[in-house]
Amino acid sequence: MVAPEARYEPEKFPGLVYRLRKPKTATLLFSSGKMVCTGAKSEASAGLAIRRVADELKAHGIVIVGKPEAKIENIVASADLGGIISLEDVAARLARTLYEPEQFPGLVYRMGEPNVVILIFASGKLVIAGAKREAELWLAAEKLKETLDKNGLISYHEPPSRGDPIPSMAAMTSPNFT
Repeated sequence: MVAPEARYEPEKFPGLVYRLRKPKTATLLFSSGKMVCTGAKSEASAGLAIRRVADELKAHGIVIVGKPEAKIENIVASADLGGIISLEDVAARLARTLYEPEQFPGLVYRMGEPNVVILIFASGKLVIAGAKREAELWLAAEKLKETLDKNGLISYHEPPSRGDPIPSMAAMTSPNFT
């Protein structure tokens, strides 16, 4: 197959890497027939990327039996709570945490419901991983913020001198679907 978007270097990686510009994704294709699409910013763009790669493969003579079935395994997103968090206090007060500052600057918090893992940084920034739906990301961030507020584990910045208000929950960046 000759496609400029496709790279196959088996000495480096056991699958073919197919990159699309729109939506900006990388789809990994394996000899088992499995495909993994990474980098999509929404469920819809992940589905579009999978369909485009399948269409390109068909156009290059690859036989695809049936319709590719998409299943979201992991969504990763970042958020900013807009405050300063004492990670030592969070580790002491909340269950299901791991904080080893000599090894990693963030605290690992395993939330039960939704079932996600949140990396919490002292700056108030978060990385949320393990969600299966976008709504779980928002729920996890809101639940964590409520827990931190209720336990006095987050303090909020003074408004910047230019007068811009700091929202109670800064906008979450677009999630990445894998």
